[in-house]
Amino acid sequence: MSLFGSTFGNLFGKKEVPSVLGVDIGSSAIKIVQLRKKNGQAVLETYGELALGPYGASAIGQSVQLPTEKIIEALSDLMKEKEVNVTTRLAGLSIPFSSSLMSVIELPAVSDKQLATMVPLEARKYIPVPINEVMLDWSVIPKTDSRDDDAVAEGMQKKVEVLVVAIHNDTISKYQQIVEKTGLQAGFFEIEIFSTMRSVVEESLTPTMIMDFGAASTKLYIIERGVIKSSHTVNRGSQDITAAIAGSLGIPVERAEMMKREVGASGSDQTLRQIITLVLDYIFAEANRSLLGFEKKYNRTVGKVILVGGGASLKGLAELAKNAFKTEAVQGNPFGKLSTPAFIEKVLRETGPEFAVCIGAALRKLQDEG
Repeated sequence: MSLFGSTFGNLFGKKEVPSVLGVDIGSSAIKIVQLRKKNGQAVLETYGELALGPYGASAIGQSVQLPTEKIIEALSDLMKEKEVNVTTRLAGLSIPFSSSLMSVIELPAVSDKQLATMVPLEARKYIPVPINEVMLDWSVIPKTDSRDDDAVAEGMQKKVEVLVVAIHNDTISKYQQIVEKTGLQAGFFEIEIFSTMRSVVEESLTPTMIMDFGAASTKLYIIERGVIKSSHTVNRGSQDITAAIAGSLGIPVERAEMMKREVGASGSDQTLRQIITLVLDYIFAEANRSLLGFEKKYNRTVGKVILVGGGASLKGLAELAKNAFKTEAVQGNPFGKLSTPAFIEKVLRETGPEFAVCIGAALRKLQDEG
């Protein structure tokens, strides 16, 4: 099973394919989207979201660690909802970045056959469990400048960068159990960043940072020409904003969550804005460190930041991010890749960042079926 999927290019052939699902099981919610293909274009049929907090005796919006049985129950409940009206079981599922290990390693420039022998040996240095306990995949990162040629001219050995990805076998088994118990037919499991890239990143020569603002953490990825060049996780997320509001104002978590969603950082309530900004300042500082590290290593500047994840719907976030990074910052718009009803366009744009992963997974499933 390949852990990589194509990001750009022609997603759909001429073959007619049935409807497909994209499934994103996050830490605070499950998101699904159902697509079909019409005239070579992906068409939105339905989508839905279900908070996982109540399945773990927590509030909506809170991150929870649920046993597999509870996740199966929640996903089954979501697919049964009449408002969602799921009509297919063909699916692509994403796996959380936290359940994987991803590293960029440098190796001598040798044949693919030689690399296939070298990568598992080198990967042992980065994987904290026996190599036979993980599913391992790798891909050579294309060169984007001539510095390697300069190194050869100076008598140094030519090197290549290799993106190594590993997922523990227990995680694969867990998702296989979820698929079996919910009656899904899944042809692949894909780490969430590859799904996100497919749904929100356009082909560009300019390096781009994806900032995936989840409930418990914020994932940072720097992408160049469709390749992940660096990744980092910040242990702060949207639930930390909720907790800060509740603690500072002395109100219940449920009320704080509502204030965060309805008012956010764009309203006239300066106290609320300051509370939110304090949490974001920490996340932005970590993100800026990632940006500087990339720029120092590759001598190139990140020209755009794309905000995705449930926390990316926070009102005023894009403007605060723009000021923090001194570059373009926009909310991801994965529904923009689809044909959708015009009358819900505004709603889809606002909720879009939350559905980046499941839309990307569904797009790959359409591609695989077509």
